[in-house]
Amino acid sequence: MESLRIKETAIEDRPRERLIAYGANALSNSELLAIVMRSGFQDEPVTTLAKRLLKHFDNSLLTLSSATHAELVKLKGIGPAKAAEIVAAFTLAKRLGRCSAKERFKISGPESAAEYLVPKLQSLTQEEFHVILLDTKCCVVKDVLVTKGLVDRSHVHAREVFRPAIHHNSHKVLLTHNHPSGDPTPSKDDLTSTEKLVQAGELLGIEVIDHLIIGQPANGRKPYVSLKENGLM
Repeated sequence: MESLRIKETAIEDRPRERLIAYGANALSNSELLAIVMRSGFQDEPVTTLAKRLLKHFDNSLLTLSSATHAELVKLKGIGPAKAAEIVAAFTLAKRLGRCSAKERFKISGPESAAEYLVPKLQSLTQEEFHVILLDTKCCVVKDVLVTKGLVDRSHVHAREVFRPAIHHNSHKVLLTHNHPSGDPTPSKDDLTSTEKLVQAGELLGIEVIDHLIIGQPANGRKPYVSLKENGLM
């Protein structure tokens, strides 16, 4: 029994250890959530509880962030204290999102773009295509989900990509999508669709500064590919 407790403690502490060793960007959404909740429930490690919680909300951080304290405490393993911790964490995140432009995240190149995008897209089980709206100083204004679960990149229409940019008067955008397979290598469709979107942006006076494909690190490979950095756009 004692050895079992030690084993479970090691499992529960692993996200903290990974954060210390590799930084927060290396952690999945469920691992970060596990750190916020700190402990599991009965024989269920906190990492498993975090995954179950995310799954209950369709693996969507946005949906989970809208859950109330009353809704959370109805779930097995989520008591009043854990629910309060989760609500507090997302409330801080929402307040950060309402900060002034001076406090917004600035995209200064592929590395900073990856720092912003990898935590959002790396652990998703479905492919999502996003357009990141930027101001004149390349600070993030808004992250817009364009498509979800759509593998055929030719079906990403310019009107859906640039409509929010026009609405928010953004003259620069960053394109991004994830490869659930983990391999961020761009496909032929990725390259063709990016070329068409860049051309459409030029007609509209909206600059596409880059297109990042997010995957998983492996054998020294970065968890992303920047088409701009690799001369592919």
